[in-house]
Amino acid sequence: MPDTPTTTTLPELLDITTLAKHLGVTTRHIRRLVHEKRIPYIKWGHLIRFDPADIATWIEDNRRPAAN
Repeated sequence: MPDTPTTTTLPELLDITTLAKHLGVTTRHIRRLVHEKRIPYIKWGHLIRFDPADIATWIEDNRRPAAN
């Protein structure tokens, strides 16, 4: 039996304002991305939240290589 208990750590979900600050855009822009279903989000009742891991993957998937 291990000495330390195993626990599941859930990611801290981001709200629209926090994500907008992180990405350097307005909250209106984030709301538009959600409305157009262009960004991964979680809808919980009337709340919109974002999983940091999903956002990191989304950013990588939308990365464009530099032009030579």
